[in-house]
Amino acid sequence: MPVSPDESPTLIDQINALLPQTQCGQCSFQGCRPYAEAIASGIADINQCPPGGDEGIRDLAALLSVSPKPLNTKFGQHKPPSVAFIVEEDCIGCTKCIAACPVDAILGASKFMHTVIASECTGCELCIVPCPVDCIVMKPAPPNNAEVSRRQKSAQAKRRYDARSLRKEKEETEKAERARKKKQALLKMQSVKKM
Repeated sequence: MPVSPDESPTLIDQINALLPQTQCGQCSFQGCRPYAEAIASGIADINQCPPGGDEGIRDLAALLSVSPKPLNTKFGQHKPPSVAFIVEEDCIGCTKCIAACPVDAILGASKFMHTVIASECTGCELCIVPCPVDCIVMKPAPPNNAEVSRRQKSAQAKRRYDARSLRKEKEETEKAERARKKKQALLKMQSVKKM
């Protein structure tokens, strides 16, 4: 089905679609979309994404009609696909890893052991630093996870990241609404007391 001119993806959307959607920040931007915006505006180069590797750089170069270049190692090294793994006996259930995961690939609750959904983990490593007991390690991606095409994995990660972002936005809106209602109730109580 042809795309109407109004629905055609912007250059930023096209660049973003080629990025791995790990949201890891290694490129020096706060996620894949900001990096795509920076590439489109000429602020960033096409070789700042270690998770995308040489294949990602080649795809970006083809899209932008520029020559590919080697990965800028200032931003890190390309690594084989990996996933986070939580050492269960060491997990204290602090939930800091859950809050850090940009694609909601970690399950658990406060004071209970957590686990990573390997098929959803992007390997971004963002859960490692906030863990106060160092119980998260990176392991090679399971074969069924590594076999998923790069584009499929990227699209899946983007859907999960977008869903998480919408959920977080809704939670913030609801929190602000509860605070507003609480403030109104307090003001009403104060005005009643003054009477």
